[in-house]
Amino acid sequence: MNSRGVQLFTCKWVPLSSPKALVFLCHGYGMECSSFMRECGVRLACANYAVYGIDYEGHGQSEGPRCYIKKFDNIVNDCYDYYKSISEIPEYKGKAKFLYGESMGGAVALLLHRKDPSFWDGAVLVAPMCKISEKVKPPQVVINILTKVEDVIPKWKIVPTKDVINSAFKDPAKRERIRRNKLIYQDKPRLKTALEMLRTSMSLEDSLYKVKLPFFVLHGEADIVTDPEVSRALYERASSKDKTIKLYPGMWHGLTSGEPDDNIDKVFEDIIIWLDKHATNVAYDSLQSIEAFGNDGIENLTKVASKEKIAPQKQRRRSYLCGLRGRRLLYHSEI
Repeated sequence: MNSRGVQLFTCKWVPLSSPKALVFLCHGYGMECSSFMRECGVRLACANYAVYGIDYEGHGQSEGPRCYIKKFDNIVNDCYDYYKSISEIPEYKGKAKFLYGESMGGAVALLLHRKDPSFWDGAVLVAPMCKISEKVKPPQVVINILTKVEDVIPKWKIVPTKDVINSAFKDPAKRERIRRNKLIYQDKPRLKTALEMLRTSMSLEDSLYKVKLPFFVLHGEADIVTDPEVSRALYERASSKDKTIKLYPGMWHGLTSGEPDDNIDKVFEDIIIWLDKHATNVAYDSLQSIEAFGNDGIENLTKVASKEKIAPQKQRRRSYLCGLRGRRLLYHSEI
């Protein structure tokens, strides 16, 4: 339960052996973690990372009006509170902490970095929403008009938009599977939500130079949902000394979920290579200042859950064999 009394859904994919590092998922607009980002969680857990996700208020299996973002800061604060509580579990002491954001989740990840710049060890940003492309930015006069009525009709679904699923996911079979996911919001954006996203993007655009953490930004060159120029701008303006960009020719917005299997395999291979390199660097640095930790530590669990359940799986068990390497991991969800 967050600070506003709203129950939030959380999930995790955890290897049974000690993980290399922690990865915290930030999903996109209208999306959710338990199903849409399951493949991401499984792949990273197979690579021996502990992966944690949370559905934002009003998204997925969390409570709240569907896809209504009253304040973008609420999303950031909820993620920060939950992910920090996970990081403080004694068994994770000294583990590297990476943010993973897709689309709007890229903006969430960058704002989490801004909120606590020294806390995170790096970020993977997949087609991030951190700048409004000049091709789609509405005229200022339109923004002014909408701003005047946002507090009168904040939840109205009056913002026209194209079918994002058709534009984001290339593979027809994957596209239809995503469309059948009833946890994904597929209606028109609410007025307040659209304006919060616009203001957040414009604010991030003006402060890209403040980004200092190591990051890997990935973008499909054929993306028409978030223009690749967004990622180029982040790469060029960020103050980070350790930054990497990769643009994928012919790929669309849904790099990790909407491309043919071979393309998705390549994207995750690149992500895991980057994570492995940076998790190793952080682990080495930690060894220089390692501290002994006794057995009297108390694990303070976050107060986000009221009951436990296992999300539907083809194999309804708490652990299963993952990938050709046979690495065992645990999937767990809470609400």
